[in-house]
Amino acid sequence: MKQLFLVFLALSGLAPAAFGQANTTLPAVIGLALGQSVAARQAVASRETSHWQYRAYQAAYRPQLALQGTLPNYSRVISAVVQPDGTTDFRAVRINNANAGLTLTQAIGPTGAQLFVTSAVQRFDDFNRRARLYNNQPVGLGLTQPLGRYNALRWNRLIEPLRYQEAGRQYVEERENIAQRVTELYFDVLLQQVNADVARQNVRANEEMYRLGQERFRLGRLSENDLLLLELNLLNSRRALAQARLDAESAALSLQSYTGLPAETLVLAVPAAPPALVVSPEQALAQARQNRREPLTFRRRLLQAESDVALAKGVTGFQATLQANLGYVNSAPDFWTTYNSPQNQQQVSLAFALPLVDWGRQKAVVKTAELSRRQTQHAVAQEQATFEQTVALQAAQLGSLHAQLGLAAQADSLAQRRYAITQATYKVGRISLTDLNIALAEKDQSKRAYVAALRAAWVAHYRLRALTLYDFERQEGLK
Repeated sequence: MKQLFLVFLALSGLAPAAFGQANTTLPAVIGLALGQSVAARQAVASRETSHWQYRAYQAAYRPQLALQGTLPNYSRVISAVVQPDGTTDFRAVRINNANAGLTLTQAIGPTGAQLFVTSAVQRFDDFNRRARLYNNQPVGLGLTQPLGRYNALRWNRLIEPLRYQEAGRQYVEERENIAQRVTELYFDVLLQQVNADVARQNVRANEEMYRLGQERFRLGRLSENDLLLLELNLLNSRRALAQARLDAESAALSLQSYTGLPAETLVLAVPAAPPALVVSPEQALAQARQNRREPLTFRRRLLQAESDVALAKGVTGFQATLQANLGYVNSAPDFWTTYNSPQNQQQVSLAFALPLVDWGRQKAVVKTAELSRRQTQHAVAQEQATFEQTVALQAAQLGSLHAQLGLAAQADSLAQRRYAITQATYKVGRISLTDLNIALAEKDQSKRAYVAALRAAWVAHYRLRALTLYDFERQEGLK
């Protein structure tokens, strides 16, 4: 294969010297795109976003300390005041009712409860009577326990770790997708540059053929019809060269826009063939199941569907909230006096709601969620089968694409040699112009076919890496 590739370069005029001294290689362009392209920066931003979302999820299960209060809370109003004899009189009231508290809360994931420890103090100032009173709760312990409600903490503990793992695998997958996309754009530019190089060679060849034809026409050895056909070939080759240059500029602009590659460096080298790997569909499927995010996504979607059913049941049926707290409290005109002989304080309450007549609303909401869960299960099964078929097919096609690349290289070598022989034979007048044109068309087509086969092989190489997140050449997972 290497010898055939070198023969191809030599015969086609695509050796490194034909492109200049400093050619841009495919690995260099991929590395540049992974470092500075917009798509790469978006992948990094998406990964960082998922990291902080996961940090927020973890923080919900850790103790939360908060300071809250109203300070000051001053008011000077005319308010209705009930008198000792039971009558009401409007009096000027000037007070300050400030409070502050420190609360430590801890979520209990399995039950969805909230356990809290609090310490609070309240100060009341009556400026008209020049009175002051403190109400102090040095310590209080409480529990809030939902009953029959949706437990978001429990479901998040099942779902969010999967989502975070998905994000990590998606980042690696997006980088491989960038490599695949850069490869496609790279060969788009390369093919147009090859077309332009072929067009330049054809212009030179047609100029030589037209000059030779004019000499033969003057000697009476060539008909005017053949001379006109040679001139037409020359004009068509010049037109093809102009169009090839425009197409090359357009393709180069797409590659520059995606990678940020400077325009002056877009002189691309023809890469060697990708490594000829033998990957069985079973190997590819095993790595895809282990490394790709789809298996995690399928599990998360099924859990999310179960969570939606639990939510539907938790907001339509019996709901209750149990609250209990105990602690110490005391009030006194002096703040420090409130710590003397504090009194016990207990409170227990159970608030509940039970729909008696809802005209089938609860049943409809739950049934809708259950049907949505069933649809998700069917969709996941179908998508899983499609994903596995895609991976297996890509692995199976890898060997075929490499075989096609080898055949394309041989065909191109033969076509280049055939054209050289046909051109020399035409110059001595032993074959017709039609045979020369046929050989020229076959030469151009074979060169384009080789570049297309090389493109397909490299794209398939990176496509398999993206589908499995595994480097079969180095036998290691991608990170």
